[in-house]
Amino acid sequence: MALVHLVIVLALLQFFAFGMAVGKARETYRVAAPATHGNDMFERYYRVQMNTLELLVMLLPALWLFARYLSPTAAAGLGVVYLIGRLVYFRAYVKDPKTRTLGFALSSAPLVLLLLGALFGAARAAWHAL
Repeated sequence: MALVHLVIVLALLQFFAFGMAVGKARETYRVAAPATHGNDMFERYYRVQMNTLELLVMLLPALWLFARYLSPTAAAGLGVVYLIGRLVYFRAYVKDPKTRTLGFALSSAPLVLLLLGALFGAARAAWHAL
């Protein structure tokens, strides 16, 4: 489980770094808080952070449950692919939002696998507990 815990911490640190990038973009593009629009470049950074938050809320329990019921090593591996996908997504979206597809696929595909694996593993455990 140590690998899973490491991936969880890395995902949280990545999200924190994206938040810091939003703060820097807010300053660079002069978008005063609490505004979340007004400059296209700032909005790109902000959307990456928000999209990452939307996925992170699913990733963390799915990662943990997949590891618990199926395989910690496979869960950690899928988590690493997710992290790489988020980095690719960040770079692409900030450069040109139309190029975000690869990063989105690299982060959403492992998430779907983690969710399906968690569902399967939990259902199998519940069935055996009957």
